[in-house]
Amino acid sequence: MPNMLVSGSKIRAPVPQPALPEDITALAPRLTRRIVLAALTSLAAMTAAQADTPLLTLTGTVDGKPGTSVTFDAAALAALPQITFTTSTVWTEGPQEFTGVSLGAVLRAAGMTGALLEAYAANDYSVEIPVEDWPENAPIIAHSRNGTAMSLRDKGPLWIVYPYDSDPAYRSEVIYTRSIWQLERIEVRP
Repeated sequence: MPNMLVSGSKIRAPVPQPALPEDITALAPRLTRRIVLAALTSLAAMTAAQADTPLLTLTGTVDGKPGTSVTFDAAALAALPQITFTTSTVWTEGPQEFTGVSLGAVLRAAGMTGALLEAYAANDYSVEIPVEDWPENAPIIAHSRNGTAMSLRDKGPLWIVYPYDSDPAYRSEVIYTRSIWQLERIEVRP
């Protein structure tokens, strides 16, 4: 009688194991395909899970209620009017094309108004940005550079960018300081 394994209150026969071939390299093509397929499946699942992940949180007053938070995922930001411009930066080499949403459009979409923004990066670096200091289409909250989504390692996923080449006023230490990358949240203050 074969050895029986007891699992809970059920008795079951051991699962037969396949015999290994003499030359293990015969398994390599099948294993490689399985590993690649498993990795791609995991990547697809992670990407799908991240699609709903909030990229940006705004906190401020909405409909008279202070402390209200509004979050934007990638789809919500993509649904807002997009602005693309090419400019040089002090952090990159040569002209770069940035695409994103104007800061004003994000505030309107959140239903918030204020005189001062406190922007926070992933590492908790923060900077104040007075609302009066920017026109309608600048700065933008860029989500892609040169047509590619920015990773955390590449100053993304969100970066406040000004069209530095369009106006000498944008090429100042104050504006460079306000060009916060790895942006995660904004507090809107009166």
